[in-house]
Order: sequence, then structure tokens, then C-alpha cells
Amino acid sequence: MTGSAGSGRVFGPGAGASAEGRGLVRRRRRRWVRGGAAAVALVVVGAGVAGLVVYLKLDGNITADEAAAAELARYAKERPTALVKDAQNVLVIGSDSRAGDENAAYGTDSGTERSDTTILLHLSGGRHSATAVSLPRDLMVHVPGCRRPDGTRTEPMFTMFNHAFQTGGSACTIRTVEKLTGVRIDHHVVVDFAGFKDMVDAVDGVRVCLKEPVDDKAAKLRLPAGKVTLNGEQALGYVRARKSLGNGSDTERMERQQRFLGALVNKVQSNDVLLNPVKLYPVLDAATSSLTTDPDLASLRGLYELVRGLRDIPTERVQFLTVPRESYVYDANRDQLVEPAAEELFERLRTDDPVTVSKELPMNSSPAESGDHGPYGVRAASPTPPAPTFRGNTAAEDDCR
Repeated sequence: MTGSAGSGRVFGPGAGASAEGRGLVRRRRRRWVRGGAAAVALVVVGAGVAGLVVYLKLDGNITADEAAAAELARYAKERPTALVKDAQNVLVIGSDSRAGDENAAYGTDSGTERSDTTILLHLSGGRHSATAVSLPRDLMVHVPGCRRPDGTRTEPMFTMFNHAFQTGGSACTIRTVEKLTGVRIDHHVVVDFAGFKDMVDAVDGVRVCLKEPVDDKAAKLRLPAGKVTLNGEQALGYVRARKSLGNGSDTERMERQQRFLGALVNKVQSNDVLLNPVKLYPVLDAATSSLTTDPDLASLRGLYELVRGLRDIPTERVQFLTVPRESYVYDANRDQLVEPAAEELFERLRTDDPVTVSKELPMNSSPAESGDHGPYGVRAASPTPPAPTFRGNTAAEDDCR
């Protein structure tokens, strides 16, 4: 609309409105802006509160092993010294406890629990590699005098390795491993049956490949041959079965566990899990709910500090092997270390030197059968000995390929 003739002025819409009308518009705009800002603030605060609730829920899931910390402090002077500052050694203990409704399905609670699986996880300085060493539960070892749950103490004894956990829990197991290996244990984690199952279910199962069908009544496991995605219940039976898979030995069972853990690492590291909040939360909830750890790890922050450098380790540098072992000379149903192969492995873990694994080495390799390799794949002495190679596998290897 134009003004009067000759004025040259042009009025926009509402130009002729009164001052009162213009003021009303400005007040409405201010109310709209304030309302929008309040809505945004509510969304932000709501998200923050929700995030805090999730954090507190996950943080509160973890159980701190205060009793073990107190017992280890009692023997602080006898424990080995860490030789490499940035390297970390974590003892992962799979407990066969029947306590709780879920675990009770696997037997009655007799008031004791044993270490069904024990793995010494070495994280290299700079987090360039991770090496997981399985320790046989039937390995004959020197178990120190330990504190029982009722407060009494045992005498030192030469017995099966899993007797340490049954007698004195995680503290006794840690002291036994440190005496056996000379490796300082920085942290420990205890996982029970229910926690393992929940973790597998949280990632929607883990795929394995079977050369032949499995029908194991003791493990409550029936599986077809070929590619199979195991749920939590099936996975637990798969890693615990002995008689129906392979030759029935504990060594082969541990190798099966290692291959399964490699497949689990691959699944968790996949973008489908780590970058999907809907899938990531159940994984974190399952993982934290199943853990009893040393006090330093018993929080999300503690766990984050431990694992944040692991995200960049390529799967081919995540290695699994069993400590060199053979049948115990006095009882074929028990194990003993193969020397000097075992000490060579422990020395490399203590000093953070590289360890190489190969699944191509025979399970019971000997110098005659494996060329320049010694027992269990450790290379024999030479003028310039290369890094030793042990029978094992990496997380990058897939039996289904």
C-alpha cells in the first residue's frame, strides 16, 4: 500500500497499526520465545535426568569385592612388582556358583563355588594388543594359606588350581596365580553363569560353526551341524561341555571357549552394537550386572578407564591361548605346566614383550613335529631367537569362513 500522492513513502503490512497493537505483537513474541526456550530446557533437563538415571543404574550394578581387597592388602609385601607401568593384567574368573534363582538351575547351592574358567588377560602398554591366557582348572599348583569365608585359614597345599577359589575366593586365586606366574594382577573380575548368559543374549546371540551335530544331555545342548547362532543358554552349554565335543579334554574345552570369546569380541565391536544405543544399553546392563570386581573397577568410570584404549586394538591383535600344559605325571586326569615353555610365556607377560599365536600348531606339538618349535609351539633356541609362537587363535579368525 502507498502513502498520499507525492509523499514517496511506502508502508508495509501493519504500518498503520497503532502503537498499542504493535506492543501486543511484541509481547506475544516474547511469550512465544520464552515458551520455546522453556520447552527446549525441559527436553535438555529431561535428557540429562534420563542419562543420570541410566548412569546410576549401570554404576550401581557392579559389586565391589572389598573382602578380596582387604585380604590382598594383608599380603602386599609378598606380591610381585609390576614391571611395565602402562601394561595391565586382569584376572577374569568364571564362577560356577549356584547362588541365586538363575544359577540354581545348574545345581544346588552347597555354600561353595569353584572357578569354572580362569583367564589371565594381559593388556599391553599403549594398548597395542590383548593376550588372554587360559589357566586349566585341573592344573596342579601350590595354593598358599588362605582365608575361608568363615574367617578361618587354610594351610598351604599342593592341589588343583580351582581349589583356590573354592577355598578362599578371588583373593586366594589371585595370590595363587601371582605365585605361579610372577605376574602382578592389577584388577580382577568375577562373572557367574547368569551374567554370561545375559551378556550373550544382550548381543542377540553369537555365531559358531559346528563340524557335526551336538547332543549333550549333561550340558542340555542339542545343536545341528553348520552355522549356528547360540543364545545365552546354548552358549553356556557350549563353552562348558566336555564329553560330547572333541576329545573330551579340558584343553580342547578351553580352546573352544577361546574361539567363542573371539566371536563375542567381534560381535560387541561391530558397529551394529556399539553405535546403536538401543542395543548398547542391554549389553552394558548385562555386563555390569554380572560383575564382581576389585574396588577400583567397581564403577562405570573405573571400567571405562580400563577399556577405553581397547576399542582401537585390531581383532587380529586380540589373542587367546592356553598356558603350556600336559598330563600330570602322577594322575592323567590332572595337568602340569610344560617347562620351559610356560616360564617363557610368563616372562613375556611380565615384561610386556610380544606373544604370537597360531592355530596351525598341533595341540600336543613337539620339536620333532613342529620344526623349530618346542613343546606347545615355543620355538627352540637359536642364535637370534624370534618371538615365541604358541598354539592359539585371534579374535579375527572365524571358524565359519
